[in-house]
Amino acid sequence: MDLLDYFDAYARDYRPYKEGRWCYEDGLLYLALVRLHRTTREVRWLDHLRRLVDAQVAPEGTIRDYEAGEYNIDNILSGRCLFHLADTTGDARYEAAADVLAGQLASHPRIDAGNYWHKQRYPHQVWLDGLYMGLPFQVEYGLRRGDAALVQDALTQVRTALAFTKGPAGLYIHGYDDARQQLWANPETGLSPAVWGRAVGWLAMALVDLVELLPDDPRAPRDAARELLQAVIAQQQPSGLWHQVMCMPDLKGNYEESSASAMFSYAILKGARLGLIPDNALGLRALTALEGKLSPVDGRSQLTDICCVAGLGGFDGVYRDGTPEYYVTERIQPDDIKGVGPFAYALTERIQAAAHA
Repeated sequence: MDLLDYFDAYARDYRPYKEGRWCYEDGLLYLALVRLHRTTREVRWLDHLRRLVDAQVAPEGTIRDYEAGEYNIDNILSGRCLFHLADTTGDARYEAAADVLAGQLASHPRIDAGNYWHKQRYPHQVWLDGLYMGLPFQVEYGLRRGDAALVQDALTQVRTALAFTKGPAGLYIHGYDDARQQLWANPETGLSPAVWGRAVGWLAMALVDLVELLPDDPRAPRDAARELLQAVIAQQQPSGLWHQVMCMPDLKGNYEESSASAMFSYAILKGARLGLIPDNALGLRALTALEGKLSPVDGRSQLTDICCVAGLGGFDGVYRDGTPEYYVTERIQPDDIKGVGPFAYALTERIQAAAHA
């Protein structure tokens, strides 16, 4: 099928993930639409983006159902679309909304080493997810505002987080508890027990996006991105995809998970374009394999084998202990935006590569 038509139908039918509350899930679609618009120059993507974002961002720049005091780093991610909207429309609401989100970061609680807490309700914790949710926004915002300190702070947080979360085979562990208080945390290292595919995917996307934002800056995490991409490639399965729990192919119930695979496809394709790795062949292979994951569900094509959500600690009355066995029990949800968004990102990289071939 034509993937652009699939994404067009997805955006047309999309319903806000949390009933209109500002959230990172919607932001994954917003960023997909930004990249589709930049890559194809087709107005339909900008039309989708404005329809969805303008329902959440008021003309004066206030954001619907957004509470800075929740100190949820996830909520920063959606702000990355605001810069493109500001540049393409000239509407002042988008820069004003970006200022609102930057205000959260200005007072966001941190561990002693300077990294943002993942959320107020997850105190003293750094999750790989949060590096993607907050730091590329902070760097782009800092560049646009001429605030070098914001850029430096974000890059320092990346280096510190990588040092804390280093795991086996050149990969990284999902969560780190600086206080060593969580039941899931190793009492000596503070680390959670497993290498979760999507957590590594968030990190891989964060690193390549930061390298792209800082093309001539020697502080950009080029070496870290290059090394992580090589480690990810070493875990790619014969199918072209990656497991839900990495480094454990024999784990009972482990499966080839689509959101992490889409993230890795995107990161490899972008990494090749940025000169971090020699070529994009394995990223293209992964994207082709993901196309094979499109199946008819409820009368339309949907991307299958997407882990709906996974995390650490208490949530909805369940304690998530972060063991490998835990990750393979979480619900699988077809066409969840956490897979579809990165799937679109990977497609835009393939389009760019074909245009320059």
